[in-house]
Amino acid sequence: MAEILNWIYVIFAVVFLFGAAVFVHELGHYLVARWCGLKIEAFAVGFGPKIFGWTKNGIEYSMRWIPAGGYVKLPQMVTSEAIEGKNTSTEPVPPADPWARILVAAAGPFMNVVFAFLIALLIYVVGLPILVNPSFIGEVDPASPEGKLGIQEGDRIVVLNDQPVRSWQDVIYETATARTNVLSVVIERDGARKTYQLTTRTSPAGLKWLNLDPREHPVVGAVEGGMPAAKAGLQPGDKILSVNGVPVPSRDQMIDIISKSDGKQCEVILDRKGERVAVKVTPQYDAQNKRARIGVVFSEGVYEIQRPGPVPWVLVDDVVKKTFRIFSALIHSKETGVKASDLSGPVGILSMLAASVNADYRLALNFLVLLNINLAIINLLPIPVLDGGHILLALIEKIRRRPISARVQEYATTGFAMLLISFMLYVTFFDIKRYPLFKAMFKSKPQIEQAQDPRPAGGPASSR
Repeated sequence: MAEILNWIYVIFAVVFLFGAAVFVHELGHYLVARWCGLKIEAFAVGFGPKIFGWTKNGIEYSMRWIPAGGYVKLPQMVTSEAIEGKNTSTEPVPPADPWARILVAAAGPFMNVVFAFLIALLIYVVGLPILVNPSFIGEVDPASPEGKLGIQEGDRIVVLNDQPVRSWQDVIYETATARTNVLSVVIERDGARKTYQLTTRTSPAGLKWLNLDPREHPVVGAVEGGMPAAKAGLQPGDKILSVNGVPVPSRDQMIDIISKSDGKQCEVILDRKGERVAVKVTPQYDAQNKRARIGVVFSEGVYEIQRPGPVPWVLVDDVVKKTFRIFSALIHSKETGVKASDLSGPVGILSMLAASVNADYRLALNFLVLLNINLAIINLLPIPVLDGGHILLALIEKIRRRPISARVQEYATTGFAMLLISFMLYVTFFDIKRYPLFKAMFKSKPQIEQAQDPRPAGGPASSR
């Protein structure tokens, strides 16, 4: 019964939080459109068939089944039949001034930014759980290039590629999005700092990582009998150092690597009571869970609450910078290895939001800041069908001093709408392939502590 109630809570919270982000965006368009005197035909949250709706003062308000966006139907702005349906109005409307269209288009992203700041302010008050996984370096082989440079176990990475880092999640992110395989790494020891030029390693999938192990690794809490892990000899207390040569600082990353192995044999390097052990494990496909598994129960990670939380503008600024870094990494995919298939669509976004809600409401609020800032930035891209496209077309009209052909605008908007829908389906396909990772994230119930001083991750075990 408790599990059913938890599912109801998570589903309700996800729909409410995601719907709130969409609602404030569309509310911005709606309010400014009314202020500018534009005709409004419909206000919808979501796409597709209507769940329910009503009409008031000639405006149709509705909630729709696909929670991947929404729209305010404004006949005086370029619309797309692919998303908003055919224009059923026969009443002619005068063209809107370009400046009015620019203000209406910009209002949606602006409202998302305002909403993000308000959520960040709330996080500042209630605090933010921070994963305890500091960027301390684990064992270093003296014969490795890094060992020969003098890097030692216990050293801490503090700056990578000119960006400050505090955790191994930061190290992974900065390494993966870097446009070069030789990185400037500042390492601290006993308060003294030294800069190294380190060469990354690259996996067959194009993922880059430093040839350094984190000090903290996922710990095996228990081993399921009869499963590949048990047959390979894994034991409770084993630390997972790497899988197929890729260091794993978190349980989720290991699950992701295992699930992508397609049942092929993996080499797993363990730390067993201070001794490095290599085992061969062939993941077994689990038809019920629809993923490859090796059958281990992991210890949970530990989060410590930072209270007060990050200053609102610092939190928002960090999200903005990381978003643009992802865009840059995607544009320079050949150098970074980051591909469109690594992005998340509606399925991935809702799954990560659900995992955050299930873990801790403060983590969900933090994810909502990320979601709103991303909605604002993406919608400002100068692409027809997005708000930035409306702004671009209105600016062109203002410069030319005459409107662009309505047919050209409609074709461009509908064409890009179909491309956008196709792209969403493409990333959704890869989201579905990442289902094992999302499922593991959802099942995870991290240990939240009030302590302020970082310490090694660990905690009570739970089944995975």
